[in-house]
Formats: sequence, C-alpha cells, structure tokens
Amino acid sequence: MTIRCAVLGLGRLGSHHAKNLATHQVTGASLVSVVDPLKERAEQVAREFGLKKWSVHPDDVFADPDIDAVIIVTPTSTHAEMIQKAAASKKPMFVEKPVTQSIEEADQIIRVVRESQVICQVGFMRRFDPAYAEAKRRIDAGDIGKPLYFKGITRDAGSPPAEFIRHSGRMFLDVSIHDYDIARYLMGAEISAVAAHGKVLRHPFMTELRDVDQAITYVEFDSGAAGDIEASRNSPYGHDIRTEIIGTEGSLFIGTLRNHQVTLLNAKGSQYEIIPDFQARFADAYRLELVHFIECVKNGQTPSVTEIDGKINLQIAIAATASFDSGNTVAVEGAIAR
Repeated sequence: MTIRCAVLGLGRLGSHHAKNLATHQVTGASLVSVVDPLKERAEQVAREFGLKKWSVHPDDVFADPDIDAVIIVTPTSTHAEMIQKAAASKKPMFVEKPVTQSIEEADQIIRVVRESQVICQVGFMRRFDPAYAEAKRRIDAGDIGKPLYFKGITRDAGSPPAEFIRHSGRMFLDVSIHDYDIARYLMGAEISAVAAHGKVLRHPFMTELRDVDQAITYVEFDSGAAGDIEASRNSPYGHDIRTEIIGTEGSLFIGTLRNHQVTLLNAKGSQYEIIPDFQARFADAYRLELVHFIECVKNGQTPSVTEIDGKINLQIAIAATASFDSGNTVAVEGAIAR
C-alpha cells in the first residue's frame, strides 16, 4: 500500500519534503501533487519531479479523492485553515511547526482534529534526529540518573529578511520553540515557568519589529529541574545546534559543528568544514519524521508528536515572549491531558 501525498507550500522546507517524497526516501509514500500560490513555482516543482498534478489552490488537493495525505508547509498564519480543511476532507496531515500563532486557534485545531478523528503530526523534527533519539533512549535507561539541567543552543548563520521576521511570531516562537519541545521530550517533564531576555546585536531592522537577534530563555520544569535556551541569528561560523543534559549520575552532549568527519591538517594548524544550514544538519530527521507519519497513516496510530504538543510548545513560546516584553518571569499553563 502506497500513501499518495500532496505538499502544500514550496518554500525551502516544503521543497525539501517534496524531494524526499518524490525520490522515494520515505518508504511506502509517493508524491502525486504540489501546491504553491506562485504558479511558476508549483509548475516548476511538478515538472522537476515528473508530476501530473499541481495547483495554486489548496482546495484542489482537499477535494481530490486520489490524494491520501497532505504535508502542510504553508505560512503559519494559514495553518489553522489548512488543518480544518484537511480534517473536513478526512485526510491525515503533517503540519510544520508552529501549529498556529494563538492559543484560541490551537484549541480550535485540537477540537476539529479530535472530532474528525484524523491523524495530525506536527513537525518537531529534532525528536527524530538519530542523535536526539539515542540521547532519549539513554536518559530513559537511567544512564545519567535523574535529569537536572537542560542547556540548548540554536545559532543560525544569519537572519531572514525583514518581511519574514515581520510575520514569524518573533524569536521565541520562530526559533526557540524547537528547543522548548526537545527540552520537554528529553527531560520527561513539562516547562512550568520561563524568564526570557534578548537584544538586537547585528540587525537593526528588528528593533521596529519588536524582535531580537540574540535571546536566552531560563526555564523551570515541573519536575524541579531547570535549564537555559539560547537562540541566535548571529553565528558567523555556520549553523550550530547543540544540547547538554546534566543528570545526577552523568551528562549527555548532543550535536556537533562538523559537516563531515574530515579534518585538514597543515602547517597553519587544523580545520574542518562546519554544518552550513538546518537542512544539512537535520536531513535524516526530516526524512524520518515523514517515515513515522506514513507508518501512522498506514497503521491508524497516533503520531508521537501531535497537535497537543503543538499547543503546549506554543504556550511556552507565548509565555517567553510575554516574559521578554514585561521583564517578568511568566508561568506556563499546565499541560493538556492527552
């Protein structure tokens, strides 16, 4: 049985998902249609992968009985609408993070998904990265004892343009939300309070957009553990994502700067190539999260990361933004019963 998929939204990440599906990197799935509001882009990708179907209208996909599942990579402001349409058409969906930008819409999404009983997986891909998955296995096995402290680093080589930042939901929602999710996952606990700080160091246009290019969130967990999460758009050396978990009996370090396991030695010293971007760093994770999604669709199983996680992570990001704006520590509402 092959799950016939459509990808909605053909930006950098949407194109990456489309390529994985079209080149059979996701077992049991095929790409049969793509959608993008830019006609030339939709037509170009369809031609590149030999697809007969493409459109500028998402409704064409939701009405197509020959499409079994949808991959939603449209702008965040459209996610709620796309999710509701997928649910109404009974099509299992994979939707990129964040699930939406408001708690009210997140609650609406949860209600619609539950009522329709369709599968909804949210794209927090770090959970599927082999290194993070192995770290989770080690923590659950008790290899570092009880987790006490989480340290996360997410540094991008530069900033997206002002127009992207204007609609991104600001640093804590656009960038740190990945760390909030993986912190919850690895620590086996919910984030109960946040204190967020930030500053504009390199990109002056962010000031008028009420955003920052350097931020840190101090987090408290309901288990009694704590942590700090750095987010930066000021990494001159490349893409840098690393995590450390300190436990009562040991510590785990996750991530590397190395793009390849090759080190050049010469008279001036040694050097190695640094990971250039997030697509390279998480290539396996992006593929494996879709593998998991397709397996869930085939077997009627609930994904390991759902719209519930989408709302919880959104709550944390909104609380962090409120903390940054007010200068106060902000409590995070309790986790939703699954």
